[in-house]
Amino acid sequence: MLKIKHPGDTMLQLIIISWLSFFHPFFVSVTEINHNAKNQSVEVSCRIFYDDLERTLEKQYKSPIDIVHPKDKTKMNQQLNDYIKKHLAIKTDGKALNLSYVGYEIQEDAAWIYFEVKGISKVKKVEIHDDILFAEHPEQINMLHVTVGGQRKSTKLDNPESDAGFEF
Repeated sequence: MLKIKHPGDTMLQLIIISWLSFFHPFFVSVTEINHNAKNQSVEVSCRIFYDDLERTLEKQYKSPIDIVHPKDKTKMNQQLNDYIKKHLAIKTDGKALNLSYVGYEIQEDAAWIYFEVKGISKVKKVEIHDDILFAEHPEQINMLHVTVGGQRKSTKLDNPESDAGFEF
């Protein structure tokens, strides 16, 4: 398991990945899972290059997709919610979480898609299944960062490896 020691390390990784993508197609997503003890919730955000996500959604829904300027924002939200829930499953302490879609935003070349699960007072173990974009990109890499009680643990999943677990 890859452990990131400083929050700035994640930024450095993304800068390197972005730089490398100019020379060779590079397919990566980043999923952040944070247990918010104060709010008794689990907050989830997925960062995916929006052009890769658009192509994937176009194949799935068999229609043109424009995440940056959607013709129908409600439909776009529905499609993003549906796709992520089919490809990202999270369990805490053996219980499957029902992700509630919050929304998405575009930052530079990526879509950030947000979910929340309320009523989670404490977490000791997190299990994740993440095969986002695996069907479209054999070389897809999905980075996972999980924070519980201020402790952050990270790993990466190289397609077809799609399962990871963390204990706190």
